[in-house]
Amino acid sequence: MTVSDLARLLALSAIWGASFLFIRIGAPVLGPLTAAFLRVLIGAVTLAGCLVLLRVRWDMRGKWPAVMALGVINSGIPFVMYAVAALWLPAGYSAVFNAMTPLMGVLIGTLFFAERLTRAKALGVVLGVAGVAVLTRSGPVAFTAQVLLGAAACLVATACYGLAGFLARKWITARGGLDSRLVAAGSMVGATLFLLPFSAVSLWQHNTLPLAGPTVWGAMVAVGMLCTAIAYILYYRLIADLGPVRSLTVTFLIPPFGVVWGALFLGERLSWAHLAGGALIGGAVWLVLRPAAPVAAPSAARS
Repeated sequence: MTVSDLARLLALSAIWGASFLFIRIGAPVLGPLTAAFLRVLIGAVTLAGCLVLLRVRWDMRGKWPAVMALGVINSGIPFVMYAVAALWLPAGYSAVFNAMTPLMGVLIGTLFFAERLTRAKALGVVLGVAGVAVLTRSGPVAFTAQVLLGAAACLVATACYGLAGFLARKWITARGGLDSRLVAAGSMVGATLFLLPFSAVSLWQHNTLPLAGPTVWGAMVAVGMLCTAIAYILYYRLIADLGPVRSLTVTFLIPPFGVVWGALFLGERLSWAHLAGGALIGGAVWLVLRPAAPVAAPSAARS
């Protein structure tokens, strides 16, 4: 890993860690559906502009339905879930829960995609569940039904992320592949169209837009442009340079940034539960992502 690769990895971790801060600012004022919709809308417009600047043609090669459906699963639903969680959970909590994504991928792969469950991965899942339990039961916020609902929303989001990886392989990669920048932009379009009617109904029932001041709008622009559009570009560049497995090390670094940003800018309290729960989840992710030991070749039969 070069110095520039490490710099991009840290930058991406800091950016994605900040996304929980911005959603924590915007969702309680705008409402979860509107906040999620604005995030994907701003992300889609920004990515479309980037494609124009990069002179990338919108040639989806017949994969528009697959890319848009992937956007619903990989962006639309998870962004709503994290916005729901932001109503009750500190930003640092959501950032730590986000580290469960590889573990959800293990469970989904084993249950639905015939992926082999190794002992290391099984232990990783157990440690991850223990980390969530420590964080929700011993953290700096009171253990209430709302905290449980927020935690459940985060876990639904991570399950969507885990599922999206397998669907992307099945729908995109196995069908000849597609420029990752087109996948990112097209998926944002799909997520935007998916959330549009839900956000419209929500605003029709209670128009929260006049309640949003400069801070809220600044947070939504930041989460849409920086934490969604620009972050996608950085992430796909890392995948190209480092490969998908090593790029997933970003999962280790997002929680510390999320916790620090929440403490610095929102005054969220820190506790040993952050360290204990985060360490358990970090260890779980390491067990899941570490390279498997090579299988020894069978010895030749003696004559």
